[in-house]
Amino acid sequence: MTTLNIDGQRLWQSLMDLAAIGATPKGGNARLALTALDGQGRDLVTGWMRDAGLTVTVDQVGNIFGRRAGRNNDLPPVMTGSHIDTQPTGGKFDGCFGVLAGLEVMRTLNDHGVQTEAPLELAIWTNEEGTRFVPVMMGSGVFAGVFPLEVALNATDTAGKRVADELEAIGYAGKLPVGGRPVGAYFEAHIEQGPILEAADNVIGVVTGSLGLRWYDVTVTGMEAHAGPTPMPLRRDALYGATHVMQEVIRIANDFAPHGRGTVGVVNVHPASRNVIPGAVTFTVDLRHQDAEQLKVMDARFRAACAALAEGKTTGTALDVKIEDVQYFAPTPFAPELVGHVRAEAQARGFSHQDIVTGAGHDAVYIAGVAPTAMIFVPCKDGISHNEVEDARPEHLEAGANVLLGAMVAQAGKGRDQ
Repeated sequence: MTTLNIDGQRLWQSLMDLAAIGATPKGGNARLALTALDGQGRDLVTGWMRDAGLTVTVDQVGNIFGRRAGRNNDLPPVMTGSHIDTQPTGGKFDGCFGVLAGLEVMRTLNDHGVQTEAPLELAIWTNEEGTRFVPVMMGSGVFAGVFPLEVALNATDTAGKRVADELEAIGYAGKLPVGGRPVGAYFEAHIEQGPILEAADNVIGVVTGSLGLRWYDVTVTGMEAHAGPTPMPLRRDALYGATHVMQEVIRIANDFAPHGRGTVGVVNVHPASRNVIPGAVTFTVDLRHQDAEQLKVMDARFRAACAALAEGKTTGTALDVKIEDVQYFAPTPFAPELVGHVRAEAQARGFSHQDIVTGAGHDAVYIAGVAPTAMIFVPCKDGISHNEVEDARPEHLEAGANVLLGAMVAQAGKGRDQ
């Protein structure tokens, strides 16, 4: 049978129609999880799912599933999906591409009268971004048993509104239990959210796994004092000390290239006065690597740098240093068989491609704990995401959706025409 191809114009139009809900002046999207706008986005996409003949169900944390029957519905489904909630100043493609590429797979199979052996499912996961509610990747996390349903439902936003109540308000407080349903395989298509594919002029990223991540909150405490009368040798300058640790974070990442990452993203200085020596500094640290042992060594080096500062070995002045462990994600290798389907499909269609590791968190990282998983990346302009100017070329999105189509059909088994 001739290779199936998705309708690229239909995919692009669906993306633009969804992007009209919560559109921002700079061309992006603000459709935060479980707001009225998120409800409108859900209504639009689930309407399309029903139009494509999918049976739509919703679980208790608001995850949406659209099922396309197979010839043998006793087989576990081959699933694809992502999310449609956005950052406050997000783009049109983050998450949304994965959902609508999955929908386009279903539409294309319908167009050509193809029925797969195993059923297919399209998932829309709740609150992936974690902007309004934490934890991040909430729906997939509960589905995978990473944290309890009660934790998710009782999470509140800055206004004190609960997830459970907001699900009710937008009509997506489902009745199905979360998780426990079989998943034979899971594919997720996504924009890369980084610059690697574009720099290499490759169309498809064959994602082999995700970087492990360690997050910390660090507090360095010295003594605030008047900036004029206090001589330099007699100061206990918390900011001066903290900057040594911050620079060590970057050195650690560079020493563990190419997969090491190190970021200090938030810094708060107390009392933040022009003529007062800083008495306390709090800052965040983000360390990542694809290898668990290497990440462990990075963690040890970071802690050693903090200990050296506390003991006065770094600046000659002892400072109090407190480290709080915030979050840990182990490096997650994806399923070799599914990764192979993605690679083979990219090659068969003549798309330039490369193996790549995702440095961002995705729903796929959690689902990999309960089902074989793989991801497909396509380039985004200048590697920019989580930004209103996020952009992707229609032909790249079409290519990614075609690779998704081929990989899903290869996994699900192509039966006779309907």
